[in-house]
Amino acid sequence: MTPSLNPAGKLLSFDSPQVMGIVNLTPDSFYTKGIHNSIDGALFLAGKMLEEGATVLDLGGQSSRPGASLIGAEAELQRVIPAIEAIVKRFPDAVLSVDTFHAAVARAAVESGAHIINDIGAGMMDEKMFQTVSDLGVSYIMMHMKGTPETMQNKPEYEDIVVEVFDFLNQRVQLAREYGIYDIMLDPGFGFGKTIAQNYSLLKHLNSFELLELPVLAGLSRKSMVHKVLDADAATALNGTTALHMLALNNGAHMLRVHDVKEAVESIQLYEMYRKAL
Repeated sequence: MTPSLNPAGKLLSFDSPQVMGIVNLTPDSFYTKGIHNSIDGALFLAGKMLEEGATVLDLGGQSSRPGASLIGAEAELQRVIPAIEAIVKRFPDAVLSVDTFHAAVARAAVESGAHIINDIGAGMMDEKMFQTVSDLGVSYIMMHMKGTPETMQNKPEYEDIVVEVFDFLNQRVQLAREYGIYDIMLDPGFGFGKTIAQNYSLLKHLNSFELLELPVLAGLSRKSMVHKVLDADAATALNGTTALHMLALNNGAHMLRVHDVKEAVESIQLYEMYRKAL
């Protein structure tokens, strides 16, 4: 059975993969062209991404790049809530996700119009998160990360990266269900506490997560696993990102989290032709 997500009654069926557009509301994202830390900038980007085919917009006020300093919930609220309110007013039918590990931000974002909580901490960075998501009755994306954004790239070690990420997500899913959270999407956390080689092992075995019978989000866009291999930088990593998107789709990704919506949508169109070919 094809998995689905049902944010606020807006059913997302993954018979065909979908695209999540990244709207960064931070001043310190690893990809500077992705930064839109003004309301007008966020509205412009949201409109562009929706027009190009994004199914979900993911708004974040806390940078999660390697080494990023963590800000408090109050500062994050000041960045995120005005943007959510403006986008809801301009694009009332848009499906909005908030990228946060703070339960207080999650609650305020949903009360302002967001439909999905995208939590890089999988409930580990705020003990109130699972209860908050349960109380709100919203869709929930949980991600694997070793450590925090500040520490995650300090020599991450695994005996078996695929098994350990799978086991972590499986355990968190079971706990979330004890809280009454069932509308869940999984994110293996490319670039979050993994070496480049470990990231590629996860990508190669992405279809292992099908055993959990939940949709899988792949966040590969312009990350170091692309540009370091190509001796490039985030600004010149679009071609490499597109190549990895095709591999992720072929290995079972249901949604791509991207900076470049048009190119990701085109990748899905080509992948669908390939998948359906005789």
